Amino acid sequence: MKYIISGIGTDVGKTVASAIIAQALEATYWKPVQAGDLHFTDSMKVDQWTDDKVKILPERYRLNEPMSPHAAAKIDGISIQPDDFQIPELEGNLIIEGAGGLMVPVNSEGFLYIDLFQKWNLPVILISRHYLGSINHTLLSVEALNSRNIPVEGIVFVGDENSATESVILQVTGLKMIGRIPLADEMNSSFIQEQAIQLKNYFL
Repeated sequence: MKYIISGIGTDVGKTVASAIIAQALEATYWKPVQAGDLHFTDSMKVDQWTDDKVKILPERYRLNEPMSPHAAAKIDGISIQPDDFQIPELEGNLIIEGAGGLMVPVNSEGFLYIDLFQKWNLPVILISRHYLGSINHTLLSVEALNSRNIPVEGIVFVGDENSATESVILQVTGLKMIGRIPLADEMNSSFIQEQAIQLKNYFL
């Protein structure tokens, strides 16, 4: 199984969800572009939170500034091209984590993450965190994916159950709810392992 993990925006829980799903599938994890926080990257976090059944691939680009890849790359004097990204050839399951939302620019020529996802044609697991406006952001994200004929595996909701929000999103999109990840006061391997056990049933 190969999945892309994308979110409806920034700071919605993509990396935590990626770690949990990678652990549930005992998959290889890959984040193609890391922008900022090079002392504690998302790859490092996933490696710390998961066990040795999860393999971590190095990023294709490590950019210094915590901003959109196109802007961070320009500051670093790096030219990012669409052909720079190839799906790793490996045995077993693969989890690829995007950055920000679908329309985040990868380079200054207008190449977006959604363009990359369309090129790869892998199913997307969309991460939706509950906040005022999240219904709109989730429905817009699903509509954008559908418009590119990018397959959507389903939605993972982050936060306490909100039946009013979740039901309307699932009804309008017709998508499956893969699971729900609660908010945690402290992120550690115990939380990731516990959530992975619960989420694993979906993929069986």
